[in-house]
Amino acid sequence: MKVDIHTHLLPPEMPRFAERFGYGGFITLDHHAPCRARMLRDDGKFFREIESNCWDPKQRVVECDAHGVQVQVLSTVPVLFSYWAKPEHGLEVARFLNDHLASAVASAPKRFVGLGTVPLQSTDLAVKELERCVRTLGFAGVQIGSHVNDLNLSDPALFPFFQAASDLGAAVFVHPWDMMGEAKMAKYWLPWLVGMPAEVSLAICSLIFGGVMERLPKLRLAFAHGGGAFPGTIGRIQHGFEVRPDLVAVDNPVAPRDYLGRFWVDSLVHDAEALRAIVKLFGADKVALGSDYPFPLGEDRPGTLIESLTDLEPPVRERLLYRNALEWLGRSHEDFAP
Repeated sequence: MKVDIHTHLLPPEMPRFAERFGYGGFITLDHHAPCRARMLRDDGKFFREIESNCWDPKQRVVECDAHGVQVQVLSTVPVLFSYWAKPEHGLEVARFLNDHLASAVASAPKRFVGLGTVPLQSTDLAVKELERCVRTLGFAGVQIGSHVNDLNLSDPALFPFFQAASDLGAAVFVHPWDMMGEAKMAKYWLPWLVGMPAEVSLAICSLIFGGVMERLPKLRLAFAHGGGAFPGTIGRIQHGFEVRPDLVAVDNPVAPRDYLGRFWVDSLVHDAEALRAIVKLFGADKVALGSDYPFPLGEDRPGTLIESLTDLEPPVRERLLYRNALEWLGRSHEDFAP
């Protein structure tokens, strides 16, 4: 079995939110060719070319069958988070995306699990939409960004959201977006190659140092891209905590290494030695298959890197391919039995 916790889906058509709300920044779709579309900013600026597998559940099932993936966890494309929008408009966007996501899950409930999106620019509205996602739409949880406008995830204003997620037993998938330093990284695709790993480490460190993980030990967090830059810099992070507690340990006196094994990461690291390293660092029970389907920076055939590690014991391989994902989601194997 394979359960892929990191895949993205969007609706086949996007409303003209800029016309509806009276200001810009939203994404529209231009279906310029069969089974293809351009994602455009509403000022017409090109963002990304996508294919029908980004919006068509039936095509996704065909490709899952070809890749041996039994279950995909669906979440929106992070550029659609729209945290910068007015709160009531962010809620409308989130509800639109979540209703579409629910319809996709309903089309193949044994193949898809939903992670909703919430308007984190308003904690109250985010909590209400989180509750709807879990209680009404039946999602396993939500996907959130690595920061919310000028707020890191440690900000006290966001804590009620994490408290609600913990109380609901909702899985939370943290994905990089709106990458730091993007204005200085226009060439070479650097926002995706450098900024994304840094954003994931920012999110992990914020949730550790801000005491969110300490205060909410039952909160089920998973981070994209193998934890980004965090695994490679944990020594520096721990050392900084030890030598400058006056700067680092101001909100939480517990060492960052104590949180290893307390949260999940996906397997999307593109390198066999890096995968071995994160399994050793986080634990064989805290790394779950994630492919970033259907985007080119992802893994073309989900699970290939895990399967390439022939030295893994079969129980460990099973954990990485699906058991860890099910534990994080709060689901069982029987939920997806034919």
